[in-house]
Amino acid sequence: MSTSPADPHLPAVHLRPPRNWINDPNGLVFHDGHYHVFFQYNPHGPQHSNMHWGHFRSPDLINWEPLPVALTPTPGGDDADGCYSGNAVSVDDRMVAFYSAHRNDRWWQPITTAESYDNGHTWAKRPELLIAEPPVNTTMYRDPYVWRQDERWRMLVGSALDDGRAAALLYESDDLEHWAYRGPFHTSDAAAGTGPIGWECPQYATFGDRSLLIVSDWTPQDGPSHTTVHTGLEKNGRFTAAASPVPLDHGPDIYAPALLKAPGEDRWLLWGWAWEARDSGWAHETGWAGVLTLPREVSLTADGTVVQRPARELLALRGARVLHRTGHVTRPAPAELGQVSRTFDLTAALIPDTSGTSGLRLVTSADGSEYLDINLDPAAGHLIVDRGHASLDARARGGSYTVPCPTATRPGTPVELRVIVDRSIAEVYLADEQVLTLRFYPVADGPWLLQARTTGIGRSEFAVEAWNLAPFGVRQETLLVGRGQDA
Repeated sequence: MSTSPADPHLPAVHLRPPRNWINDPNGLVFHDGHYHVFFQYNPHGPQHSNMHWGHFRSPDLINWEPLPVALTPTPGGDDADGCYSGNAVSVDDRMVAFYSAHRNDRWWQPITTAESYDNGHTWAKRPELLIAEPPVNTTMYRDPYVWRQDERWRMLVGSALDDGRAAALLYESDDLEHWAYRGPFHTSDAAAGTGPIGWECPQYATFGDRSLLIVSDWTPQDGPSHTTVHTGLEKNGRFTAAASPVPLDHGPDIYAPALLKAPGEDRWLLWGWAWEARDSGWAHETGWAGVLTLPREVSLTADGTVVQRPARELLALRGARVLHRTGHVTRPAPAELGQVSRTFDLTAALIPDTSGTSGLRLVTSADGSEYLDINLDPAAGHLIVDRGHASLDARARGGSYTVPCPTATRPGTPVELRVIVDRSIAEVYLADEQVLTLRFYPVADGPWLLQARTTGIGRSEFAVEAWNLAPFGVRQETLLVGRGQDA
């Protein structure tokens, strides 16, 4: 049974424990009738330190059960300073987790494993490292991703090369124990003047003879940056991109996404880490930081476009429909659409006014001074999400972010949106293809109201429906530490 979080910004239907730090989703695997989602977790505080693997499981992507912490650093061991990112596979009656063994006295993170024979309740680490040393000519090495393809096991490891390029390195195995290095699977361009770059958390999905490679860009100067997706073909252990890389998500607050092939069907699921967009002191006051996105379905169209949409199972979270409005709006007065809760799912079809910007405003203060804007700009061909006024607390980050939207440039053509808001995170889907994820932190008393608005001299048409989401499926319990593994 779920409980409502006391903190008004702690998400109700997105996965995370009720306290402390989380980051990258890890070890996504379907095993013995359950989806398993692991994640980087510090059980001792809301900062990036003491990395363990937290663990949830679900039979249906809706009802989530917290399990004991899966991986804990071994004092004095190869992972003494953190069990860092990786993934997991299901093999017969066991799960095998591959992860990065972190020590502060080593620049690379060797690859090692742990196994569970009781559906993830307890784990036993291997006695020695699986891959102890990185290949020559590398300057970064971490984050294994293992999958089964053509009767063999394959592994990508995130890396940086000594010539400044980023790389995903390929290994292959027949038995998950003995791995042969095959070389760089794909690398970034060696563009002059851009500075060195590394790729973290490589993820790979196949769609017939086409495939996509997702990487998280990391630089020595600034650390985690953004996530890109490369589409193309593989031949003889090398991936060739068919187009320039594009953002996986156009928002400012998502990183290190992870993929999972859904069981029994040709469907790929994805979770990402949505980091905080507020001062660290605020996070320390509340005692938590980071959240996982909702699961998304990822696919490729015939022309190679990457499509993302909320997992179909999430429709079961919808409660009663609280809003259904159609009509039009002209300036200067907005059209009042109705009230929503702090956790809701919205669909909209908008025909923008071509003479200005138009869209939706989520108003979170009684006087209208605190709000989040989602607008269409037909002249620029953009969807714009602006959080510049989304929090009256100056410790929250602002900014305006855009998604390409060619449909907005075609007069009279509706633009379809789906927006899922959960207290302090918004996931904005444009026409079931592009997506923008961002965090925002309303502090006013509300109520939360939706408006349609336009700045043009004409009119903007809208059809909007909204449902409050029922957080019955996420059990807000503290994860148990120290009972999940044998060191």
